[in-house]
Amino acid sequence: MNIIGISAYYHDSAAALLVDGKITAAAQEERFTRVKHDHSYPENAVNFCLEYAGLKFSDIDYVLFYDKPILKFERLIETYLAYAPRGFASFSRAIPLWLKQKLNIRREIRKKLSSDFKGKLLFPEHHESHAASAFFPSPFEEAAVLTVDGVGEWSTATIAHGKGNKLDFISELRFPHSLGLIYSAFTYYTGFKVNSGEYKLMGLAPYGNPIYADKIRNEIVDIREDGSIWMDMSYFNYCQGLTMTSAKFDKLFGAPPRDPESDITQREMDLAASVQVVTEEIVLKMARNARKVTGSKNLCLAGGVALNCVANGKIIEEGIFDDVWIQPAAGDAGGALGAAMLCWHQLLNRERVAVDGDSQQGSLLGPSYSNDQMKSDLDALEAKYHFIEKEAALLDQVATLMADGNVVGWFSGRMEFGPRALGARSIIGDARNEKMQTTMNLKIKYRESFRPFAPCVLAEDVSDYFDLQAESPYMLVVAPVKNERRREMSDDEVKMMEDVDLRKRVNIPRSDIPAVTHVDYSARVQTVDERRHGRYYRLIKEFKRKTGCSVIINTSFNIRGEPIVNTPEDAFNCFMNTEMDVLVLENCLLLKKEQAEKSDAERAAYQKSFKLD
Repeated sequence: MNIIGISAYYHDSAAALLVDGKITAAAQEERFTRVKHDHSYPENAVNFCLEYAGLKFSDIDYVLFYDKPILKFERLIETYLAYAPRGFASFSRAIPLWLKQKLNIRREIRKKLSSDFKGKLLFPEHHESHAASAFFPSPFEEAAVLTVDGVGEWSTATIAHGKGNKLDFISELRFPHSLGLIYSAFTYYTGFKVNSGEYKLMGLAPYGNPIYADKIRNEIVDIREDGSIWMDMSYFNYCQGLTMTSAKFDKLFGAPPRDPESDITQREMDLAASVQVVTEEIVLKMARNARKVTGSKNLCLAGGVALNCVANGKIIEEGIFDDVWIQPAAGDAGGALGAAMLCWHQLLNRERVAVDGDSQQGSLLGPSYSNDQMKSDLDALEAKYHFIEKEAALLDQVATLMADGNVVGWFSGRMEFGPRALGARSIIGDARNEKMQTTMNLKIKYRESFRPFAPCVLAEDVSDYFDLQAESPYMLVVAPVKNERRREMSDDEVKMMEDVDLRKRVNIPRSDIPAVTHVDYSARVQTVDERRHGRYYRLIKEFKRKTGCSVIINTSFNIRGEPIVNTPEDAFNCFMNTEMDVLVLENCLLLKKEQAEKSDAERAAYQKSFKLD
């Protein structure tokens, strides 16, 4: 039996395919269209899934859309009536799109699927899809399931109990009260883009002090012991307006929202630190309540807030649960996978056997390319490359280039599903190099200098570098760098930490792996093992053999505003239009110094072709 799950029309469209209950393929539409957070119908992603499995539309038994549009429309109408006549501007903008497309999603999807599709089209609820994506691929036979995001239809957070092949929903938090929307409001207020800039706010938080946390608790949100919240909606504008926050919010914090792209001040850093502290407090209370009401020793997480790696790290650090598993595509894209799995297990009552580790195969579920395809594409691009047939020789050369300070674009195996680069479409380098973070931020990624990079570490060596007693294969947990790895700052460096210029703060080396150690001595860790990560694991193993270090720096293979690269041509274009030194496409190795140089104008045009996020 073949089942396709789809997320579309709101944020991060994606498709996922199950073949007889096995996760077979999954991808986000943005990777094919090159439009960041593409929310259109995922036609390319659906076609990829079918082609990968050798299926046609006539072979598909069920298609699941990840939420219920009619319930969402009900929320839109009821919210407008509650605030009318205020909110008419936003309501009048939304209604035409709903009448044209979103109320007719069943018809729209049927048209896209072609007349060959004779199966059933089903619509689970949004948080059902999130919860299914969290529990069903997890390694647990039984677990508490916590989903937290902005909003689905009405739910903004849920607690469920997963057992065997069933999910039993216990409680929910309902719109407009939403932890995800509080975080998005501060994302907007500090000058970042809602639904894509939240991770920037999280990265900015360690530079600040949580001096506004009590204001948030006392004025904006009432936090209950069970983690439920009640918000004073007079501080927000998302129910009735076109912005996230209101004039009352501006008055409370003493200024209007920061203009995007303007200088970041200490005020924004302190706001980020404050909302992060409050978010962690709420998430911990939610987690404790989930433990209490389910009695489970295991926890599964999904929803956009589950991408807050710092909060995830706090749950693990607090020891609320014995084990935690987080869906790597925790946002809306993962809802496509969850909807398909909900159909197989819950609706069709098919057996579920928990798999050691998890059943998501490292989330390496996208397209891959053979060496013959690589060579053909590179020849067409008139690129100069070295084909290194033996893997050992390839890894030896790449590890040497990294140890010598080169920045490497790494393209190997199936593309990642979810927002993190997990070693298939990554830009990598030597974590010991003090200049690597600045080089990657400003010369490769063309993004804000304060942004931290993630370390990838051999799973068996993680405790040598980080205070982390659990697996983190999907880069979803922040953990402290071990004390013995840290270096003490000089008096001048301590003074530099008070400088508003974040570039000065971030350039202070804080450990013997300075490129991946954030200003608070934390790191967003990925543990790399051979079963999930294959050649990537063996590369780090070779790097360790040469250098004695088990840690490398990893960031996604793209520039700011661009989706992660999908094809060899995408990778080559990114390589040529940045100051990357080396490109590895399976067994093909390219050196920048051997390529025809791009002009400054060509590079600028490439960077401008993607919308800043």
